[in-house]
Amino acid sequence: MEDNHIIKLYFDRSESAISETANKYGRYCYSISYNILHNHEDAEECVNDTYIKAWESIPPNRPSSLSAYLGKITRYLSLNKYEKYTAQKRGLGQVQAVLDELENFIPTFSSTEQKIDDMALVETLNGFLASLPVETRKIFMRRYWYFSSIKEIAKDYGISQSKVKMTLLRARNELKRHLEKEGVML
Repeated sequence: MEDNHIIKLYFDRSESAISETANKYGRYCYSISYNILHNHEDAEECVNDTYIKAWESIPPNRPSSLSAYLGKITRYLSLNKYEKYTAQKRGLGQVQAVLDELENFIPTFSSTEQKIDDMALVETLNGFLASLPVETRKIFMRRYWYFSSIKEIAKDYGISQSKVKMTLLRARNELKRHLEKEGVML
C-alpha cells in the first residue's frame, strides 16, 4: 500500500492504518530498534510503541516521508530505552561505541541549546551530509543514524571492515572541519 493511502487511513482513524504500517514498515522499524538495543523483546516493544505514537500524532501531523517519520519515532523510543539501560548499568556496547565516536565532534545537547539554535545545527549537519559522496553518506548514516556495526556495513556494501573504518574516520574529521567552519563550538 502506498504511504499516502496509509496516512489517509490514520486521518480517517481507521484501525487498519496500524496493520498496514506494520506490514510495510515493521521490519524497518525493528531493524532500527534492534541495532540500538540488541534485544528482541525490547525492540518489538519499541516498534509497537512506534505504532501508538504514530496513531497519536497523525493527525495533526502529515509526514512527507512516512518511513523517515516512523524511523525517527522508533529511534527516539529505542534511544530512550537504551538510556534507561545504561542508567541501570546494563549498557549493550554498540550504541555507546557509536556515541563515543562522535563525542568530540558533536556538541552535547545542553551546550547546543546554549550556543546555537537547534535548527541551525540541523541545517549545518544536513549541509555536511549533502557534501559527502553518496557511498560515504550511506556508510555514515548506517553507522550514526541506524547504529549498524562496522561488520554489518562492510557486509552490506561488499567492502572491507578497514575501508568502513577509514571512511568513517575521514567523514568524522571532515565533519569536525565543517562544524568549525560553520562556527559550531566543539
